[in-house]
Amino acid sequence: MQHRHQASRRSPDAHDLDELTGSYDSRQDPYADDFAEPSGSRVIRLAKRAATSTVVIMTLIVVLVLVVVANVDFGKGKPPPGTSTMSTNELMRDLSSYQMDPVVAGAEANAKRRAYEKQVALEKAAAKKAKAKAAALKKKREWEALKRRMSHNPSAAENQAYAKKMNALKGWGGCWSSLLTMWNHESGWNEHASNPSSGAYGIPQALPGSKMASAGSDWRTNAMTQIAWGLAYVGSRYGNPCKAWGFWQAHNWY
Repeated sequence: MQHRHQASRRSPDAHDLDELTGSYDSRQDPYADDFAEPSGSRVIRLAKRAATSTVVIMTLIVVLVLVVVANVDFGKGKPPPGTSTMSTNELMRDLSSYQMDPVVAGAEANAKRRAYEKQVALEKAAAKKAKAKAAALKKKREWEALKRRMSHNPSAAENQAYAKKMNALKGWGGCWSSLLTMWNHESGWNEHASNPSSGAYGIPQALPGSKMASAGSDWRTNAMTQIAWGLAYVGSRYGNPCKAWGFWQAHNWY
Protein backbone atom coordinates (compact mmCIF):
# COMPACT_ATOMS: atom_id res chain seq x y z
CA MET A 1 0.00 0.00 0.00
CA GLN A 2 2.72 2.38 0.87
CA HIS A 3 4.50 1.60 -2.37
CA ARG A 4 1.41 2.28 -4.49
CA HIS A 5 0.71 5.48 -2.69
CA GLN A 6 4.19 6.74 -3.26
CA ALA A 7 4.17 5.59 -6.88
CA SER A 8 1.00 7.53 -7.69
CA ARG A 9 2.07 10.65 -5.95
CA ARG A 10 3.49 13.40 -8.07
CA SER A 11 6.22 15.66 -6.92
CA PRO A 12 5.21 18.94 -5.24
CA ASP A 13 6.92 20.82 -7.99
CA ALA A 14 4.61 19.33 -10.56
CA HIS A 15 1.54 20.41 -8.59
CA ASP A 16 2.93 23.85 -8.09
CA LEU A 17 3.52 24.08 -11.82
CA ASP A 18 -0.04 22.95 -12.52
CA GLU A 19 -1.39 25.64 -10.22
CA LEU A 20 0.69 28.28 -11.92
CA THR A 21 -0.32 27.20 -15.40
CA GLY A 22 -3.98 26.78 -14.50
CA SER A 23 -4.02 23.07 -15.29
CA TYR A 24 -4.27 21.92 -11.71
CA ASP A 25 -7.13 19.46 -11.04
CA SER A 26 -7.84 18.67 -7.43
CA ARG A 27 -9.52 15.42 -8.46
CA GLN A 28 -6.15 14.10 -9.63
CA ASP A 29 -4.37 15.29 -6.49
CA PRO A 30 -4.37 12.53 -3.85
CA TYR A 31 -3.55 15.13 -1.17
CA ALA A 32 -6.37 17.55 -2.05
CA ASP A 33 -8.62 16.13 0.64
CA ASP A 34 -5.96 16.73 3.27
CA PHE A 35 -6.45 20.49 2.82
CA ALA A 36 -10.19 20.50 2.00
CA GLU A 37 -12.30 22.79 4.14
CA PRO A 38 -15.50 21.41 5.66
CA SER A 39 -18.54 22.50 3.69
CA GLY A 40 -20.18 24.14 6.72
CA SER A 41 -17.17 26.28 7.46
CA ARG A 42 -16.96 27.33 3.83
CA VAL A 43 -20.55 28.57 3.85
CA ILE A 44 -19.95 30.58 7.02
CA ARG A 45 -16.77 32.08 5.58
CA LEU A 46 -18.52 33.07 2.35
CA ALA A 47 -21.40 34.62 4.30
CA LYS A 48 -18.99 36.66 6.41
CA ARG A 49 -17.20 37.81 3.29
CA ALA A 50 -20.45 38.87 1.64
CA ALA A 51 -21.62 40.68 4.78
CA THR A 52 -18.30 42.47 5.04
CA SER A 53 -18.50 43.54 1.40
CA THR A 54 -22.08 44.84 1.86
CA VAL A 55 -21.12 46.89 4.91
CA VAL A 56 -18.18 48.39 3.05
CA ILE A 57 -20.35 49.29 0.06
CA MET A 58 -23.09 50.84 2.23
CA THR A 59 -20.48 52.79 4.18
CA LEU A 60 -19.05 54.17 0.97
CA ILE A 61 -22.54 55.15 -0.25
CA VAL A 62 -23.35 56.95 3.02
CA VAL A 63 -20.04 58.82 2.93
CA LEU A 64 -20.64 59.83 -0.67
CA VAL A 65 -24.15 61.16 0.14
CA LEU A 66 -22.83 63.16 3.08
CA VAL A 67 -20.11 64.72 0.93
CA VAL A 68 -22.65 65.72 -1.75
CA VAL A 69 -25.06 67.23 0.79
CA ALA A 70 -22.25 69.12 2.50
CA ASN A 71 -21.28 70.76 -0.79
CA VAL A 72 -24.82 71.72 -1.88
CA ASP A 73 -25.81 75.37 -1.20
CA PHE A 74 -29.55 75.46 -0.58
CA GLY A 75 -29.48 79.24 -0.17
CA LYS A 76 -31.06 79.24 3.27
CA GLY A 77 -29.38 79.43 6.62
CA LYS A 78 -25.89 78.99 5.24
CA PRO A 79 -23.45 80.97 7.38
CA PRO A 80 -20.97 83.30 5.72
CA PRO A 81 -17.68 81.69 4.68
CA GLY A 82 -15.36 81.25 7.61
CA THR A 83 -18.03 81.78 10.30
CA SER A 84 -19.35 78.22 10.65
CA THR A 85 -16.72 77.40 13.26
CA MET A 86 -16.80 80.80 15.02
CA SER A 87 -18.38 81.28 18.42
CA THR A 88 -21.01 83.96 19.01
CA ASN A 89 -18.56 86.22 20.82
CA GLU A 90 -15.97 85.81 18.07
CA LEU A 91 -18.57 86.62 15.43
CA MET A 92 -19.72 89.71 17.36
CA ARG A 93 -16.14 90.92 17.71
CA ASP A 94 -15.56 90.36 14.02
CA LEU A 95 -18.69 92.29 13.03
CA SER A 96 -17.95 95.11 15.47
CA SER A 97 -14.69 95.75 13.67
CA TYR A 98 -16.46 96.27 10.33
CA GLN A 99 -15.56 99.63 8.78
CA MET A 100 -17.31 101.59 6.00
CA ASP A 101 -15.62 103.64 3.31
CA PRO A 102 -16.31 107.38 3.85
CA VAL A 103 -17.39 107.69 0.22
CA VAL A 104 -19.97 104.94 0.70
CA ALA A 105 -21.16 106.55 3.92
CA GLY A 106 -21.46 109.91 2.18
CA ALA A 107 -23.53 108.37 -0.61
CA GLU A 108 -25.84 106.79 1.96
CA ALA A 109 -26.24 110.13 3.77
CA ASN A 110 -27.04 111.91 0.50
CA ALA A 111 -29.63 109.28 -0.34
CA LYS A 112 -31.26 109.77 3.06
CA ARG A 113 -31.20 113.55 2.62
CA ARG A 114 -32.83 113.34 -0.80
CA ALA A 115 -35.48 110.96 0.50
CA TYR A 116 -36.24 113.29 3.43
CA GLU A 117 -36.41 116.39 1.23
CA LYS A 118 -38.69 114.58 -1.20
CA GLN A 119 -40.99 113.54 1.63
CA VAL A 120 -41.09 117.07 3.03
CA ALA A 121 -41.80 118.48 -0.44
CA LEU A 122 -44.63 116.00 -0.95
CA GLU A 123 -46.14 116.89 2.42
CA LYS A 124 -45.89 120.62 1.70
CA ALA A 125 -47.43 120.17 -1.73
CA ALA A 126 -50.26 118.12 -0.25
CA ALA A 127 -50.87 120.75 2.44
CA LYS A 128 -50.77 123.56 -0.13
CA LYS A 129 -53.17 121.69 -2.37
CA ALA A 130 -55.54 121.04 0.51
CA LYS A 131 -55.38 124.69 1.56
CA ALA A 132 -56.02 125.89 -2.00
CA LYS A 133 -58.91 123.47 -2.33
CA ALA A 134 -60.42 124.70 0.92
CA ALA A 135 -59.99 128.33 -0.15
CA ALA A 136 -61.56 127.65 -3.54
CA LEU A 137 -64.48 125.89 -1.89
CA LYS A 138 -64.96 128.79 0.50
CA LYS A 139 -64.84 131.30 -2.34
CA LYS A 140 -67.29 129.26 -4.35
CA ARG A 141 -69.74 129.11 -1.47
CA GLU A 142 -69.42 132.84 -0.86
CA TRP A 143 -69.94 133.50 -4.54
CA GLU A 144 -73.02 131.32 -4.67
CA ALA A 145 -74.40 132.99 -1.57
CA LEU A 146 -73.77 136.42 -3.12
CA LYS A 147 -75.44 135.39 -6.36
CA ARG A 148 -78.49 134.22 -4.47
CA ARG A 149 -78.65 137.46 -2.54
CA MET A 150 -78.07 139.60 -5.61
CA SER A 151 -80.77 137.70 -7.48
CA HIS A 152 -83.48 138.52 -4.95
CA ASN A 153 -84.04 142.27 -5.09
CA PRO A 154 -80.78 143.52 -3.51
CA SER A 155 -80.70 147.08 -2.29
CA ALA A 156 -78.91 149.85 -4.19
CA ALA A 157 -76.27 149.88 -1.46
CA GLU A 158 -75.60 146.17 -1.97
CA ASN A 159 -75.31 146.68 -5.72
CA GLN A 160 -72.89 149.56 -5.19
CA ALA A 161 -70.78 147.57 -2.74
CA TYR A 162 -70.42 144.73 -5.23
CA ALA A 163 -69.68 147.11 -8.15
CA LYS A 164 -67.02 148.88 -6.09
CA LYS A 165 -65.17 145.59 -5.54
CA MET A 166 -65.43 144.61 -9.18
CA ASN A 167 -64.25 148.07 -10.27
CA ALA A 168 -61.21 147.81 -7.98
CA LEU A 169 -60.35 144.35 -9.33
CA LYS A 170 -60.11 145.85 -12.80
CA GLY A 171 -57.62 148.42 -11.50
CA TRP A 172 -60.02 151.32 -11.61
CA GLY A 173 -60.21 152.11 -7.91
CA GLY A 174 -59.48 155.80 -8.57
CA CYS A 175 -62.50 156.04 -10.87
CA TRP A 176 -65.06 154.68 -8.44
CA SER A 177 -66.75 158.02 -7.85
CA SER A 178 -67.19 158.47 -11.61
CA LEU A 179 -68.88 155.08 -11.96
CA LEU A 180 -71.02 155.66 -8.87
CA THR A 181 -72.30 158.99 -10.17
CA MET A 182 -72.81 157.83 -13.77
CA TRP A 183 -74.92 154.79 -12.86
CA ASN A 184 -76.83 156.84 -10.34
CA HIS A 185 -77.95 158.93 -13.30
CA GLU A 186 -78.61 155.88 -15.48
CA SER A 187 -80.62 153.62 -13.16
CA GLY A 188 -80.25 154.61 -9.53
CA TRP A 189 -78.48 151.24 -9.17
CA ASN A 190 -81.73 149.37 -9.65
CA GLU A 191 -81.34 146.09 -11.56
CA HIS A 192 -84.97 146.31 -12.71
CA ALA A 193 -84.75 149.86 -14.05
CA SER A 194 -86.27 150.15 -17.51
CA ASN A 195 -86.46 153.11 -19.94
CA PRO A 196 -89.84 152.86 -21.63
CA SER A 197 -88.88 155.15 -24.49
CA SER A 198 -85.59 153.56 -25.49
CA GLY A 199 -85.91 150.06 -24.08
CA ALA A 200 -82.68 150.37 -22.10
CA TYR A 201 -82.62 148.06 -19.09
CA GLY A 202 -80.81 147.34 -15.85
CA ILE A 203 -78.12 149.08 -13.82
CA PRO A 204 -75.89 149.99 -16.82
CA GLN A 205 -78.95 150.61 -19.02
CA ALA A 206 -77.98 148.23 -21.80
CA LEU A 207 -79.76 148.89 -25.07
CA PRO A 208 -81.46 146.57 -25.56
CA GLY A 209 -81.28 144.78 -22.27
CA SER A 210 -80.94 141.38 -23.97
CA LYS A 211 -77.33 142.29 -24.87
CA MET A 212 -76.44 141.50 -21.27
CA ALA A 213 -77.21 137.84 -21.97
CA SER A 214 -73.58 137.57 -23.13
CA ALA A 215 -72.61 137.91 -19.45
CA GLY A 216 -75.27 135.54 -18.10
CA SER A 217 -78.67 134.12 -18.84
CA ASP A 218 -80.05 135.69 -15.65
CA TRP A 219 -79.43 139.23 -16.89
CA ARG A 220 -83.03 140.33 -16.18
CA THR A 221 -82.83 139.82 -12.39
CA ASN A 222 -79.20 139.40 -11.36
CA ALA A 223 -77.38 142.64 -10.53
CA MET A 224 -74.02 140.87 -10.66
CA THR A 225 -74.52 139.88 -14.28
CA GLN A 226 -75.56 143.42 -15.18
CA ILE A 227 -72.58 145.00 -13.41
CA ALA A 228 -70.16 142.57 -15.07
CA TRP A 229 -71.57 143.47 -18.49
CA GLY A 230 -71.57 147.22 -17.75
CA LEU A 231 -67.91 147.26 -16.60
CA ALA A 232 -66.86 145.25 -19.67
CA TYR A 233 -68.64 147.78 -21.89
CA VAL A 234 -67.03 150.76 -20.14
CA GLY A 235 -63.56 149.24 -20.40
CA SER A 236 -63.91 148.27 -24.04
CA ARG A 237 -65.50 151.55 -25.17
CA TYR A 238 -63.79 154.20 -23.00
CA GLY A 239 -60.91 152.50 -21.16
CA ASN A 240 -62.17 153.24 -17.63
CA PRO A 241 -65.12 154.80 -15.77
CA CYS A 242 -63.38 158.19 -15.48
CA LYS A 243 -63.35 158.63 -19.25
CA ALA A 244 -66.85 157.19 -19.59
CA TRP A 245 -68.16 159.72 -17.06
CA GLY A 246 -66.40 162.55 -18.86
CA PHE A 247 -68.10 161.51 -22.08
CA TRP A 248 -71.46 161.22 -20.31
CA GLN A 249 -71.15 164.75 -18.96
CA ALA A 250 -70.68 166.06 -22.49
CA HIS A 251 -73.44 163.96 -24.15
CA ASN A 252 -75.75 162.71 -21.36
CA TRP A 253 -75.19 159.15 -22.46
CA TYR A 254 -72.18 156.92 -22.73
